[in-house]
Amino acid sequence: MLNRNLGGLTLTLWIAAACIWLGTASTAHAVGPLFRKPDPLGAKTDAKTKADAMRAIPRDRLTPDALAKVDAVLGDVAIFRRMPIRVVPCDPGMYLFLVRHPDVVVNVWDVLQLSELAMSQTAPGQFAVTDNQGTDGHVEFLYQGSDMHIIYSEGKYDGPLTKKPLTGRSLVVLKTGYVREPDGRYYITSRLDAFVQVDHRGIELLTKTLHPLVGKVADVNFTQTVAFVGSLSKTAEVDPDGMQRLAGRLDKIDPQVAQQFATLSAEVASKAAQLSEKSSVGAPSMVNRTSLEAIR
Repeated sequence: MLNRNLGGLTLTLWIAAACIWLGTASTAHAVGPLFRKPDPLGAKTDAKTKADAMRAIPRDRLTPDALAKVDAVLGDVAIFRRMPIRVVPCDPGMYLFLVRHPDVVVNVWDVLQLSELAMSQTAPGQFAVTDNQGTDGHVEFLYQGSDMHIIYSEGKYDGPLTKKPLTGRSLVVLKTGYVREPDGRYYITSRLDAFVQVDHRGIELLTKTLHPLVGKVADVNFTQTVAFVGSLSKTAEVDPDGMQRLAGRLDKIDPQVAQQFATLSAEVASKAAQLSEKSSVGAPSMVNRTSLEAIR
């Protein structure tokens, strides 16, 4: 189950500063088992990886306003973490829709009683996020591409864990690769780089001290969220009627977005049925692989 206090991480962890790094480290015990064995695709925090992640940001594709926000965070990074690389079977259209509409994921969690996080769209590509622990945040997409999303967030924590409100910002870069197997089904690889900036120097030192523990919480939540997105795609394939009922219960998002989710779910079911039919008659499939070397 997703961490009820942190709300998990919407594919994105773009809520990283708002929901994890700013004052909520005490909820770490609620997540469950952490990684115990070395993972070749696991998290990284070293200086070289950080420098590579900074260089990989496509500055020429960003607007002046977006670039200013990127530089403001990168100029004073308190914490850097590359989340574990994760691979999940998922329809590409469903994946991109849920990445770009995190409020849908959060509303589904609410319907399923998996999280106490609340998120609402305030403008195209912008969202407000709150929890019941004293955290408020603003999330904004600075760039959206099929293989990369850059998300900026500002967060404030004003709860019982601190005497004064804590504020900070984060920049998250989600890199995506796609593999189409001979049977026509897709596997999606996700890698997420998080840069976090904290305003209070004393808290910054504490945050760095807690980083190993809280970072593992972030890893687990990111892994769970990616798996959850994959499970929604799979459910759309095998239980299209159930997905339509679920879409009808999403009452905390724009009705048009809920309808888009319902339509997309039906399309996923239709494509899965067509693939199953072709497979049953032995029809050949083309293999279309997007290189994942840049992600590794």
